[in-house]
Amino acid sequence: MESDPHSLVIAPQWIGDAVMTEPLMRRLQARGERLTVGALPWVAPVYRAMPQVAEVVEFPFQHGGLQWQARRAMAAQLQGRFGAAYVLPNSLKSALIPFLARIPRRVGYFGEARIGLLTERLQNPPRTERPPMVAFYSALSGETGLDTDRPRLQMEPRVVAQSLADLGLQQGGYAVFAPGAEFGAAKRWPAAHFAALAQQLDVPVVLLGSGKERALCEEIAAPVNAARPGWALNFAGKTTLEQALSAIAATKTIVSNDSGLMHVAAAFGVPQVAIFGSSSPLHTPPLNPLAQVLWLKNDAAYQPPLDCAPCFQRDCPLGHTRCLVDVTPERVLAALVA
Repeated sequence: MESDPHSLVIAPQWIGDAVMTEPLMRRLQARGERLTVGALPWVAPVYRAMPQVAEVVEFPFQHGGLQWQARRAMAAQLQGRFGAAYVLPNSLKSALIPFLARIPRRVGYFGEARIGLLTERLQNPPRTERPPMVAFYSALSGETGLDTDRPRLQMEPRVVAQSLADLGLQQGGYAVFAPGAEFGAAKRWPAAHFAALAQQLDVPVVLLGSGKERALCEEIAAPVNAARPGWALNFAGKTTLEQALSAIAATKTIVSNDSGLMHVAAAFGVPQVAIFGSSSPLHTPPLNPLAQVLWLKNDAAYQPPLDCAPCFQRDCPLGHTRCLVDVTPERVLAALVA
């Protein structure tokens, strides 16, 4: 009896992680699996930019909490449709829907006492030995040769054109700044540095981020517009994710921290400068030949050396955040024109 080629993928809850799962989608689709992705609403548009995904089901869940009744109801809707499920997050609750939907083959990593919920379990490597996240997700395919996997996103041209029209933007006529990093301040390049850089560019700047990052983006836009009126457009919290993806796909260049939008830009293959602080480009690099990565940790000329990096902390435990403060706007500008 042939196995059912219809597979359910339980998506991560962060945009950057979702982007890094694209090579897994490509591998599964290439061997004949028809993919339905179950994703939270703020991640779902990323999967609509993956041609390998046949269907996206938006899960009506909130951050945190088990939400047992809602998960049971969703499992009942999905029951009988799939022969396999791939559970990408490591949480217990993420494995509940495939189990409750009685999907016969359920693949994921060990985590949160969910042994009975999965039928195929991969060992979760220690954080210090974890491979780059793209390979971490691709390993769920059971295949080898993962080191060359590179995420790719593809927006429909009509969607990009409509988004640009709605935002009043011209293809290639602006630079995107993504100054946020929801993880914490130890991943955010200073707002004053972003503002100084914006005033040196030859195209206007579009600031993208969530509503939580609107004040941060305004901290950048205000001094820029005081010096050059209308040069900085603060769209943080004012776009849909589809519009933000379109703006990134059509930008001349993007400057960002290690964030979800950095991975989006890499997957679209646009010129970019990615600034790393408390995290490491060895673990979550922008996999893009047009990316310039700035990380003082591996700069032999930078003194004294950053022995504290990468600390992977939300806030600098030493209080100086040298890893980001000492990356000057002039250095980023040089990387942009390199």
